Amino acid sequence: MAHRRIAVLSSHLSPAGPTPSGVARRSPEPDEPPCVATSSCSAGDAESQRDGEAGCVFCRIIRGESPAFKLYEDDVCICILDSNPLTSGHSLIIPKSHSPSLESTSPSVIASMCSKIPFLSNCIMKATQCGRVTCNVKIADSFNLLVNNGSAAGQTHLHIIPRKAGDQLWPSESFRRQPIESNQEIVDLVNSVRDLVSSRS
Repeated sequence: MAHRRIAVLSSHLSPAGPTPSGVARRSPEPDEPPCVATSSCSAGDAESQRDGEAGCVFCRIIRGESPAFKLYEDDVCICILDSNPLTSGHSLIIPKSHSPSLESTSPSVIASMCSKIPFLSNCIMKATQCGRVTCNVKIADSFNLLVNNGSAAGQTHLHIIPRKAGDQLWPSESFRRQPIESNQEIVDLVNSVRDLVSSRS
């Protein structure tokens, strides 16, 4: 399985080189920029054409209708570079089935996506030379993992965002955080969440 993952990743990172054994490669379109791949996945069944999905940028990428810099693909998800990256290597892991929220996403799909995080983040960190010092400028040595959830996010997806110490990517990191207080509001919040958790278990 690990050999197949590396072969698939390699086929997308060096599309002009030899095709690794057992990995199919599609021909690039004449006007397609170098190293840009569209997914060979077809989400053309009736269920996938519901309202909202037709306009979903991720569904268009998965159907091969929009280009993306694809880093990885399997039967459940793809990983692409973010088209408006916050940092070098900022990537998205996207389910191939349209999932407007975590709640509507199959637990097996979420598990599959999450199981790719160590492998993909390691590849991304190494590819961006994370943790190495170049020209006296320290580059990324860690990453943030974010979940986008809900209709405002387009559909459920994960962000891998390489970070470096002191990059001040998030303004909130400079805010002075206050310790949580044990008051009635907190007690009510804890009890409310626990009740919801136990009612869904």
